[in-house]
Order: sequence, then structure tokens, then C-alpha cells
Amino acid sequence: MKTVTVRVPSEIRRTLQQLATESQQSMQSVLAKAVEEYKRRWILERTNEAYAALRSQPDLWKEEQEERCVWEATLGDDLEDDR
Repeated sequence: MKTVTVRVPSEIRRTLQQLATESQQSMQSVLAKAVEEYKRRWILERTNEAYAALRSQPDLWKEEQEERCVWEATLGDDLEDDR
């Protein structure tokens, strides 16, 4: 994997090093997991904001609810789950 240098404040580096030591992982691994967690949280927050905006428009929210009902009907299609 190609790597690059990223500048962070000394305090962040110390925290990263401490977490790496305590978790017995590399600093790169800890940082990668932290970024992935941040990305997931960011996506969920944007999604929640979008749904809140949709719910604030009753006609559009009703349309969303109706569409969900259509899709939920596919749960009873007697097809086996491949999991």
C-alpha cells in the first residue's frame, strides 16, 4: 500500500501513539479505523439530515412511506435469503 505523510498536531500524534500501544496495533491501523469511523458517522448524520428535511414536507414524506410499503411487499416473495 502506498503511504503519504500527514501533518498532525503533536497532541494528536501522542494520542494516536497511546491508542496504538494500548490496542497493540500500528498507528496507521488506528488512524485508518478512526477515519473510517468518522466517515461512517458523517454519512449517517447527512442521511439523518436528509430524512429530517423530507419529513418536514408532508406530501413528500407520505410518498416516501407509500414507496416503502411497496418495497416491503417484496419480503414476502418466497425467495430464499442467500445469507
